[in-house]
Amino acid sequence: MNVDLLIVGAAQLVTCASGGRPKRGAQMRDLGIITDGAVAVKDGRILDVGTTADMRARYQSEHTIDASGRVVCPGLVDCHTHAVYAGDRLDDFESRIQGKTYMEILAAGGGIMSTARATRAATADELYALAAHRLDVMLHNGTTTAEIKTGYGLDSATELKMFDVIARLDREHAMTIRPTFLGAHSVPPEFASAHAYADHVLHEMMPAIFAAHAESHFAAQGVPLAVDVFCEEGVFDTVLSGQILSAARECWGQPVKAHVDEFVNLGGVRVALELGALSVDHLDVTPDAELELLAGSETVGVFLPAVNFNLGSTHFGHARALIDAGGILALATDLNPGSAPTPSLPLVMAIACRYQKLLPAEALNAITINAAAALKLEGVVGSIEPGKQADFAILATDDYRALAYEFGAPLVETVIIKGEVQWNASY
Repeated sequence: MNVDLLIVGAAQLVTCASGGRPKRGAQMRDLGIITDGAVAVKDGRILDVGTTADMRARYQSEHTIDASGRVVCPGLVDCHTHAVYAGDRLDDFESRIQGKTYMEILAAGGGIMSTARATRAATADELYALAAHRLDVMLHNGTTTAEIKTGYGLDSATELKMFDVIARLDREHAMTIRPTFLGAHSVPPEFASAHAYADHVLHEMMPAIFAAHAESHFAAQGVPLAVDVFCEEGVFDTVLSGQILSAARECWGQPVKAHVDEFVNLGGVRVALELGALSVDHLDVTPDAELELLAGSETVGVFLPAVNFNLGSTHFGHARALIDAGGILALATDLNPGSAPTPSLPLVMAIACRYQKLLPAEALNAITINAAAALKLEGVVGSIEPGKQADFAILATDDYRALAYEFGAPLVETVIIKGEVQWNASY
């Protein structure tokens, strides 16, 4: 049988196979590795997987990639990013080095608000160019699917502008994009209180953003617009967070997620679980009792250790506890200009292995199949299984563990999306 692409001879074909389900507990150590592995691709999807001898006996292709001495793994999935923004936070970076905290910088007009000012001032084309470049760098690090949030507008016009840019990125960039509305990211100075701004989000922003979504190609393709909220001390408490997320789910029929427990535990995990959230993200100060509740749910716990690293923290969330309790754990970059200016999921793996005591296999499952589950895409991407989108990263190593071990090393050699080579380090 003729196919569009054969990849053969992989020292390790790391399938992360899961039967369309996220992995829990001991499953996190199973990567479904096939030695001397091969994969056949037809019409942008994975047709078959097996040993090189089996695949060569069954299929022929004019386009064959010899992956001898290399690892072939699923394209990486970054399930939490803020990739659309203008400006930088270099001043904030220096302030942190001199001892200022994240919340102190925010209170002084830096942080999210400094990015909001720059993003409000930027044109849609400028935001698109900046974000497209960031996606290119993410792709060069092996990422083939990413979530992108709004949230640096904090006014209706800019939030809509950001959504339009996210939609354009999905139409024009090779990567698969999933959109999230994060209007409740911070409280802009033109509002007297979080309550006043939350009311604005509920009654002004959400109707406008969901109208835009309804007219977009996302809606035409059945792709939802998830809603997120920054549930944190000094921003949105559990009551306001619950109101915003409840409206998204009950009034607009959209999935929800939440930033929780980055600095202070307010009980956001419980609120999010009650609403059937896709994910709860950060979890840096979540107590083990709440992690056990999370472990008993279908909600994905997303840890963002690049944030802790960037902020110079020696404390990291109890990712090990969530795995051991049988929960669904994912990792993501949190790519943003302030707390995690990194496009690299391999770097996130490296940090998680060292500071959160994840094994490399657990970390790799956390940025593939489980990260896909945080976006409700576990049946589409995140593993190398027949029927799934043909997204792969080919690594210049014969052992997948090097991806976490050799931090900072450019190990991603080739990236393939929907069966087409989108980047090769030698081109």
